[in-house]
Amino acid sequence: MKALIIGAARSGSAITKLLLKQGYQCTLIDSKSVGDKQLWKQWGVIIHEGLHPTSLWEEDFDIIVKNPGISHHDPFILGFIKRGHVILTEIEVAARYAQNYRYAAVTGTNGKTTTTSILGAMLKAKDASNEICGNIGVPLSDVVERHPYQKIDIALEIAAFQLLGCFNLKPLVSVILNLTPDHLDVFTDTDEYYKAKCRIYQTQDKHDWFLKNIDDFNILKYCEHVNSTVVTYSMEKAADLCIKGQQVVLFDQMLFDSTTLKLKGRHNLQNAMVAAAMAFKMGVDIQTIQDVIVSFKGVEHRLEYVTTIEGVEYYNDSKGTTAESTVVALQAFKQPVILLAGGYDKKTGFEALRPVLGQIRLLIAYGATKNQFKELYPEAYIVDTLQEAIHLAHQLSGAGDTVLFSPACASYDQFHNYEERGRLFKEWVLKLKN
Repeated sequence: MKALIIGAARSGSAITKLLLKQGYQCTLIDSKSVGDKQLWKQWGVIIHEGLHPTSLWEEDFDIIVKNPGISHHDPFILGFIKRGHVILTEIEVAARYAQNYRYAAVTGTNGKTTTTSILGAMLKAKDASNEICGNIGVPLSDVVERHPYQKIDIALEIAAFQLLGCFNLKPLVSVILNLTPDHLDVFTDTDEYYKAKCRIYQTQDKHDWFLKNIDDFNILKYCEHVNSTVVTYSMEKAADLCIKGQQVVLFDQMLFDSTTLKLKGRHNLQNAMVAAAMAFKMGVDIQTIQDVIVSFKGVEHRLEYVTTIEGVEYYNDSKGTTAESTVVALQAFKQPVILLAGGYDKKTGFEALRPVLGQIRLLIAYGATKNQFKELYPEAYIVDTLQEAIHLAHQLSGAGDTVLFSPACASYDQFHNYEERGRLFKEWVLKLKN
């Protein structure tokens, strides 16, 4: 059996190790460098480094796995598709070798990581062997390689790119948190992007749950034909999962008291509601759900409090990679903030920020999109780098101010990923104390 793995990053390396254990002859390629090249070769892996050789189009591969960061429209990928190959994602392949796993799958444009983290904390509180995997940073293959036969419940964050390569993954419970334009630098249009998200419930049946956000217009439009049991939820209306007074209730069963949640923002209450309902379906008891709600302190890089310097609070929201997520971050604060924004252009625009410009006291924009922010907000200060933006915010702020770093952009113009960007933001802010 022969497998081709396109992209040697974290998930590509993980699925290669798993497929080697399953007896596959693996070819691992990357347009950049392949780490541990000598070790791969010792294991019999064929390496192609620094290029995507089109000669591979003619080889007879049983499995082709693509890194989710590589577009389905990439000419190299299209070459395989035109020759009848099915392009899979690491999650899809890994799940084949873990027949005893159950999945609670979370997707959506914003809120995935926070929801998955709360859900994962609940699953782990139920059983420490349960895991948090997927787009959140840990490949499912890593877990399957270590525990292929164990019964494990998985909190699975899954992005649109990953869903495009999923055909048989069957979550016990799934959710699309919201749908707003994103990744239009890769997807043809919003229709293609939204339909990719809807693949999360494609294999479910009536015994499974799909949590449906009836407050979201696009979800109402796109999620019409669902075979699983639909559980509606809303922050404002009557629904299967909703808020009654201060209580979050599911089918009239109180899950938790909303006042016990420590996270900022109404959006985080919604994330916690969804996580609690998914955990309930996965067999977590009410007391455990409530204990996690009380103790959960948040996710790194998502509205993360960093420090207070001379009366100025600093928050890291590096995971805010769309205008819509920055809107949510701004709405979490009662007073206007000093906003630091900018970065790689995903071609989604920033018009979504216009209704909340009143929440911005000062805007400091940097990076590849800085001039677009200047057009939106003519009073904006323009700098080249995030580090310059931090120093300018420090100069312009005074006691009682809040500095919010919520870039509304991807990180790729100046950083490897949003995690690196967030870590450096925190480092540079803390250096202001010196």
